[in-house]
Amino acid sequence: MCRSIKTLRPPAIPEKATEEEVRAAALQYVRKVSGFRAPAAHNQEVFEAAVEAVAEATRDLLDGLQVRGATASASASA
Repeated sequence: MCRSIKTLRPPAIPEKATEEEVRAAALQYVRKVSGFRAPAAHNQEVFEAAVEAVAEATRDLLDGLQVRGATASASASA
């Protein structure tokens, strides 16, 4: 897999991933899978749609994950 995609869930990052981090991970994934760093003009629309779809799936995944110990750590530090 693409090594430049970083883990976006606790404890790898202490707070919720930003939209910028989610989009950057999605872009790296689409680049890796497509083999294009920057698509040609005739592929731009489908490339961008794929980035948005992956970003949306990533947000859904991160919002739905339950990380053991994350709630206890968060309330202990509050």
